Amino acid sequence: MYDIISHCEKRPKKGAESCRVCAALCKKTVMKKFLKVLGWILLVLVLLVGGLIGFLSLREYRPEPNEEVTVQNAQNTSVFAKKELSVLSFNIGYGGLGDNADFFMDGGKEVSASDAARVQENLKNISTLLQEKKPDFTILQEVDQNSARTKYYDETEVLMQNTGLSGAFALNYSCPFVPYPVPPIGRVNSGLFTLTEYKTASAQRISLPCPFSWPIRTANLKRCLLISRIPIENSDKELVLVNLHLEAYDDGEGKAAQTKMLLSILEEEYKKGNYVVAGGDFNQTFTGCLEEFPLIDETYWKPAVLEHEELPEGWKFVYDLDTPSCRLLNQPYAPEDPATQHYVLDGFITSPNLEVKSVEALDLGFVSSDHNPVYMEVTLS
Repeated sequence: MYDIISHCEKRPKKGAESCRVCAALCKKTVMKKFLKVLGWILLVLVLLVGGLIGFLSLREYRPEPNEEVTVQNAQNTSVFAKKELSVLSFNIGYGGLGDNADFFMDGGKEVSASDAARVQENLKNISTLLQEKKPDFTILQEVDQNSARTKYYDETEVLMQNTGLSGAFALNYSCPFVPYPVPPIGRVNSGLFTLTEYKTASAQRISLPCPFSWPIRTANLKRCLLISRIPIENSDKELVLVNLHLEAYDDGEGKAAQTKMLLSILEEEYKKGNYVVAGGDFNQTFTGCLEEFPLIDETYWKPAVLEHEELPEGWKFVYDLDTPSCRLLNQPYAPEDPATQHYVLDGFITSPNLEVKSVEALDLGFVSSDHNPVYMEVTLS
């Protein structure tokens, strides 16, 4: 077989070192070895990626369109009997997005909470707020159970123990391993949580349209509504309380489709004669809010606007124009920095048979979450 050695042996020794044929053959041999190693590396990467996609596809969270939700620590002795009611909505940022945090999806760097102690501190602050305000109903978003990003705390259990209230929880994000970014997010179980001291007749998880396709869908959120039905004393009507957290990082079509479905459900409940309150994180702003809190840098996340005209006659968007309900997570909170971006993304929708008495975004300085809670009082007509 003709190779480098046999070729060199036929050459005068004084010319062997400068043999051009030897150099070419050496180069060719090295290249073959490099391509072979590269091929094996690529094959291993393909197998790893394919295996991960296969694993996530098999374990993908696939909720039904409508699922019953168990009410934990149920309050069976009290029925709502007041003409006035208060509701507090709060996206708690899974207890990991306090004023020390930034987040990679908003232009920051961090992926998870800084440490377990900070998660505990944030949850303690949130529990203290609920104990002090004592709303009739509390609707929370981004509440974690056994998630890597919040050190595997069951935040629903912590909040129920701290407040003594009953709770209904609906998953909207469940994935055994979210593989991005680097380091990856890891295991996530998170969702919507509604707390009250009053009896809940039933609670349902209603799936919203998902704008993502396979394989991105396998490790992404499956948005939903958490609908709680509260019986009213001496009435055949119900208070229908809708907890929501609409799409954030889509092209806009997902939010639009989810909003359309939400409004359809709300109208259907009102036609039954019920009192309807929907609230939470709309991931959209409202009429007049961009004038109060203008976009500083349009290369960052930009919200769509929900206009009052989009609602049926008599319905209201309810929000506070004076205090921001959310901040951008491109950096730790720096209120004196003129580049700090604020938004109004959180609020309520109320049916025509409810009179709004007051609404206030509680300015907590974003200490325990990237959102401020919004507190509303309404009267049943």
